[in-house]
Amino acid sequence: MSQSVVAKRYATALFELAQKNGQTLSIQEDLAELNKAFRENKGLGQLMTSPDLTATKKKELLSGILKGANPVILNTLYVLLDAKRMDEVLNVFEEFHELANNAAGIADAKVYSTRPLTDLESNSISTTFAHKVGKQALRIENIIDPSLIGGIRLQIGNQIYDSSIGAKLEKLQRKLIGS
Repeated sequence: MSQSVVAKRYATALFELAQKNGQTLSIQEDLAELNKAFRENKGLGQLMTSPDLTATKKKELLSGILKGANPVILNTLYVLLDAKRMDEVLNVFEEFHELANNAAGIADAKVYSTRPLTDLESNSISTTFAHKVGKQALRIENIIDPSLIGGIRLQIGNQIYDSSIGAKLEKLQRKLIGS
């Protein structure tokens, strides 16, 4: 999560508007795609913060690139452009995501496993660990890690739950050696 007060203000305003319009989930999904686009295309962010282009030209570019985008998102980007705060756009996306997750009682989690998890396994992990972090559910991203011998490693925010066989073997080794 970002530490930007400015981003938090813009994200909070966007979140309140999204809730008011009943569009929180759809805006969160659209912002996730935009976040990905800005991260993968560094030139896009540089273009939007470039002093060589006018705000009007930047708005034209955005409306062309984001044809059919939710008007609330487009207007938010325009406000950021007008305020010369496009350097905060990724932080605004992250803050919005955090606000939406908190309101829904959801936490993002990464599950490292040797193979793709089944829906049943994902649901079981979500149910078991969500309560440990004070949430109702986990949004799980499954990452295949062939270095794991077996078991899983779960990361929720800065908390890690490691029930991999490798971790258990290390624990056993420390116990046997007496360190």
